[in-house]
Amino acid sequence: MPTLKQRISRLTPYFKSGRRGIVVAIFASLITAATEPALPALMKPLLDSGFGQTHIPLWSVPAVIIGLFLIRSASSFAATYALAWTASEGVLSLREAMFARLLDAHPGLFTRHTASRLTNILVYEVQQGSNLLVNALLTLVRESLTLAALLGYLIWLNWKLTLFVGVMFPLVIVSVRLISKRMRRITLASQKATDELAYVIEENVLAWRIVRLHNAEAQQTGRFMRQSQLLRRLVMKAVAAAALMTPVTHTMAACALSGVIAVALYQSRTGGTTVGGFAAFVTAMLMLLAPIKKLSDVTGQITRGLAALERGIGLVNDSPPEPCGTHAPQAVRGEIELRDVSVRYRDDQAAALDRLNLRVHPGETVALVGPSGAGKSTLARLLYRFYDASAGRISIDGQDVRQVTQASLRQAIGIVPQDTVLFNDTVEYNIAYGRPGATREQVEAAARAAHIHDFIAATPK
Repeated sequence: MPTLKQRISRLTPYFKSGRRGIVVAIFASLITAATEPALPALMKPLLDSGFGQTHIPLWSVPAVIIGLFLIRSASSFAATYALAWTASEGVLSLREAMFARLLDAHPGLFTRHTASRLTNILVYEVQQGSNLLVNALLTLVRESLTLAALLGYLIWLNWKLTLFVGVMFPLVIVSVRLISKRMRRITLASQKATDELAYVIEENVLAWRIVRLHNAEAQQTGRFMRQSQLLRRLVMKAVAAAALMTPVTHTMAACALSGVIAVALYQSRTGGTTVGGFAAFVTAMLMLLAPIKKLSDVTGQITRGLAALERGIGLVNDSPPEPCGTHAPQAVRGEIELRDVSVRYRDDQAAALDRLNLRVHPGETVALVGPSGAGKSTLARLLYRFYDASAGRISIDGQDVRQVTQASLRQAIGIVPQDTVLFNDTVEYNIAYGRPGATREQVEAAARAAHIHDFIAATPK
């Protein structure tokens, strides 16, 4: 299993453009953390000498408090905005790389993954994972600096009492590590269950006529409910694991607080501390609970965020591009030859084509006739290299198709596919698809040749 450092290093190339935002966020978080011990620090002089006869101006206390919160608000806004900007830059870069890989990926990618799963990864999981990870990073930086500032103040104020606070940190670290491992396992299982649920929904949307013709509504409802219940159980396990950190940290904090109070009472009897010093120490120590709790919750966010982003990165890094030749013929006569061509989709299945030999001369018309599954579609897809032959050789004009560039090969082939697809754009865009430089006259001529011009002209805009 890769380490956390190795997993994060895979994300780095996509978030490089947002480094300035990270620097700004760290600097702003440093300012926020520096103001954190100021409030308990005010307690000591106020309680020790602020009541009764005092030389402290009355206006200075509200002025200092309001000023501190104005600084905190400004720095908190800057850190949040800077990291959000970084996240948006990273998501844009990763989505661009993922979409580019979808366009040039080996066709096997689309047989291994459903359309709903690829859509879910590209659209939703990358955004969700980035938001989780960036929010976790903001919390990690800000609360870690706040924790360090408060601990520094506590040590300066009373190092002996601070020893009781330091006892709980190793216990918190061990607890976080154990819960983090469980959260990762649950997150990966939840992703798989989400994919399965999305696939059930996709099947029933695409095949709704088949479902109703066979009165299979009850059967499909059962499939849907089984996947929904599985996902619900995994979500509740994740919630239970994440929620466990709060009572653990609070229990440890209560133990530390009881020890601090006991020692402080002893020191007060021996003149080792003042009321103001004790109040300042307890206030600062109680303020530790908020960053400790937030840091303990960060584990779940980092685990879920990394798991979501790793699926997108895996799509880019683990999916090989489509193989492509280097020869680009200027003109194609159209002589096609298949010599001892065999195609086997899987080793444990029968061959879709077995040692097929065929030769088609330029201008010749050939019809392929046979039952479903005889290999007609497979043969057609071999010509434009949606599949490569497991054995044998396919050539056009004597040139092996594996040595020809994909663009020139497919540009030389005209095809009317079995599947009808309309892109979400204008009719003109769909007719001219693949020919972005086509003129309006050429588009209309193509529509007339396909006998759809009058129908399009009569259709309301």
